[in-house]
Amino acid sequence: MVKIIRRKFIGHAPTYDIGLSQDHNFLLGQGLIAANCFNKSHSTAYAYVTYQTAYLKANYPVEYMTALLSASSGNKDKVRKYRENAERMGILVLPPDINESDLDFKPVGQGIRFGLSAVQNLGENAINAILAARKAGPFLSLSDLCSQLDLRVVNRRALETLITCGGLDSLHDNRQAMLKGLDLMMDWAQLKAKEKASGQTNLFESLGDTAAAFDEAPVLPKVADLTLEEKLRQEKELLGFYVSEHPLEKLRSTISPILSPISLTAIANHINKKVSAVAILTDMRKIFTKANNEPMAFIQLEDISGQVEGIVFPRTYQKVEQLLQLDSRVIVWGKVQQKEDRTQLIVDDLEPIEEVRMLMIRLSPSELHHTQSQQRLKQILSQQAGDKKKRGRIPVIVIVGRGGDRTFIRLGQDYWVEDDHQALLALRQGGFHVYRENLIPQAQAS
Repeated sequence: MVKIIRRKFIGHAPTYDIGLSQDHNFLLGQGLIAANCFNKSHSTAYAYVTYQTAYLKANYPVEYMTALLSASSGNKDKVRKYRENAERMGILVLPPDINESDLDFKPVGQGIRFGLSAVQNLGENAINAILAARKAGPFLSLSDLCSQLDLRVVNRRALETLITCGGLDSLHDNRQAMLKGLDLMMDWAQLKAKEKASGQTNLFESLGDTAAAFDEAPVLPKVADLTLEEKLRQEKELLGFYVSEHPLEKLRSTISPILSPISLTAIANHINKKVSAVAILTDMRKIFTKANNEPMAFIQLEDISGQVEGIVFPRTYQKVEQLLQLDSRVIVWGKVQQKEDRTQLIVDDLEPIEEVRMLMIRLSPSELHHTQSQQRLKQILSQQAGDKKKRGRIPVIVIVGRGGDRTFIRLGQDYWVEDDHQALLALRQGGFHVYRENLIPQAQAS
């Protein structure tokens, strides 16, 4: 491998295509060879393809992203990446729908409908059978779907997959009820198919009363629906992304004004800087160092905007090992680094978002404007802020006034504290009314 460090123009020379009988590599001298040198014909072809691609992306963005998603439907990671790119372009990728989705992704107005081929556990034969049955008209209910399909081709696993990924939400609003009643519904549909094959007919069907025929279908059980967490976990597993809601969506309005974390999609703008981010831990791989056989880990972090790889070195790993739980919502502190073409976060610390606390300091309007009171508060917080390089991690909120006339003031990070217990004692000794409060209320955390 030779790195080019300087170029010099030495004039014009004719170029030729690569139709040479011998090696077309170039001898550089000192026994070095410059391999894979492209001539003008290659450069022109690549430039033209680049131009075409850029034109399509700029002028037909929905169709362009639809084609990318369809071409990558067998790769969940690529589907997730292209979906994120599409949504950054303002293009909404709609979830799969039994009455709307085709084999591949397809444009729907200014959005893109998810293709059935990108749903895990759905085979091509099952998809083709669904699309063929749908030509007679949209499916009206789970019973209608089961009675219209060949259940030898579209088996229980395929139907269960469609339910859990949200593909049948347009038929019924309770996924748990459909899962619990699926076996009963399939048995009824198979019995109905056997009766039809043997020439038996229902009295009302023979009179053309299709509504009465549908009334025969079993009733789905009345059960509580899956929890949001269960729905999200299944959607992520089958589709590679969340459909119902992102697990951090409800927390965003609470977290952002207080912690001011960066979004993971913008982390590349903070190379060699200390940052904090709120994310979900979606993957964890534990390894041991070659030098001392110490445990460390590579983790995958995801927020609403994107993903990033985190590295937990041995010293930090000992401290946070018990917190490295998949699907946990965490606030993570660390330093951003660029390694070749990858952006990584060197993790210094992390904490479950449900355990993040704030220090709340009550001040009267007179105390707020009292110079000595201000100086005393500033001195105590400066002493409790910890190492300047690390900075405190516990937000400090000042509450001015009482009742409906209260004003909340978030102090800058230079005045956040490292140990909330010690800071609480110091502030109380200094004469301040202070208490601790969870950033995320318990009801919202659950």
